[in-house]
Amino acid sequence: MRFFSSIFFSESCPPEVPNGLFATMSTIRDLLEEKLNRFEQLERDMSDPEVLGDGARMSATAREHGGLARLAGKYREFKRMSNEIAGCKEMAEAAEDSEEREMAETEMADLRRQRETLWEDLLSMTIGGEDSHRTRCVMEIRAGTGGEEAALFARDLFEMYRRYAELKKWKVELMDSSPSDMGGFKDITLTLEGDSVYRDLAYESGGHRVQRVPETETQGRVHTSAATVAVMPEPEDVEIDLKADDYRVDKFGASGPGGQHVNKTESAIRLTHHETGIVVQCQDEKSQHKNLAKALRVLKARIYEKKREEEAAKQAEQRKGLIGSGDRSQRIRTYNFPQNRLTDHRINLTLYKLDQILAGDLTPVTEALIEYDRDQLRGDMVD
Repeated sequence: MRFFSSIFFSESCPPEVPNGLFATMSTIRDLLEEKLNRFEQLERDMSDPEVLGDGARMSATAREHGGLARLAGKYREFKRMSNEIAGCKEMAEAAEDSEEREMAETEMADLRRQRETLWEDLLSMTIGGEDSHRTRCVMEIRAGTGGEEAALFARDLFEMYRRYAELKKWKVELMDSSPSDMGGFKDITLTLEGDSVYRDLAYESGGHRVQRVPETETQGRVHTSAATVAVMPEPEDVEIDLKADDYRVDKFGASGPGGQHVNKTESAIRLTHHETGIVVQCQDEKSQHKNLAKALRVLKARIYEKKREEEAAKQAEQRKGLIGSGDRSQRIRTYNFPQNRLTDHRINLTLYKLDQILAGDLTPVTEALIEYDRDQLRGDMVD
């Protein structure tokens, strides 16, 4: 399956209509119920002798359990408050005098205010759909139309995300890269790990275009080129059962820009998944064993992402107002250097501080996107 396409958007190209598919459940309440059920299953698994006897499985189970703990606790409290509100309503309706009715209504109003605050917290935590709790993700950046300038733009995007990760205190690990002759990247793959990492970065999936005077331009003309970004949640090992027979391993010598050999041993690894045809390669480590381990992580993320895409396609009519579709063919953002302007076309957001954003201050963009989705979801709280 192809996860990227080389794309070019002209000035007249209209913004895509938002086609969010983050919330694959019919409502956020359904999603919260699903997560609570998963959390409770993980609680049972952590006391299962079979799981306790498997170190790798226990580690993955404990990590997922920890990632869901805060959300599950808040949703349990939300459900408790909802039951108390229902009880106060019954008490008010059955009250025999005005004083008793007033007491029940006062308590019900107070509980509703508390529940509203809790609901806002839950919305913030569930933006990103069923994978919003993920603390690890894989990001792939690929140069699109624009030749060397597109590769340099891909490098700029990588640096922007790396600096943003530093501000957020996330861990970043380079998985694979294909440098260009002028120091850009034809493509680069990295993993990020930290609190809310997938929720914050999921909005970055799609087509990014840049308008600026390229380093190779001698007449000062502004050019437009593009890059694509894909952000995929990294599943736990127990979620993707990948056996050695499921993929082919090819070994080859790693090489750098222009075909220059980095080392003469066959340390580079290419994996081909038989069922889906997904191909992943890794050559950044000198150790064949380390390259294989990295390639397997990326392959599992791509397989998991493919399953998510297939599920989302079945429910494409749901949540049309949400913006986190992750559609790689959608132009999501323009970076205009002459005007120091960033425009996110999905929510008509324009900021005249592109230099600060490229330096890692992506927070104003991320918060605006999250707030947009939160507004679309507020109506899902029911009495």
